[in-house]
Amino acid sequence: MRRPSARIPSVLAALVLAAGGAAFAAPAASASVQDCTQYVVSHGKKSSPDITQACYEGSIGNQTSCVASLQAAGVSSNDANGACRASH
Repeated sequence: MRRPSARIPSVLAALVLAAGGAAFAAPAASASVQDCTQYVVSHGKKSSPDITQACYEGSIGNQTSCVASLQAAGVSSNDANGACRASH
């Protein structure tokens, strides 16, 4: 007679914890994207998918890409730097 492996409950518990951690991390990233986008809008530029993508890059720590992408979308250098700082 085989005994069920003790690893199965441990693996399942780890998966549940990992999924829960991802659920808690997602709202924080979303909030920082919103902060960045709001910064851009408050400085006179309309929101667009390009700006949202740039802000997402900033929220995951890629500040160089965030600034460059915002500048490519027509945001001034100073405003792009400020918005990307707001996203982090």
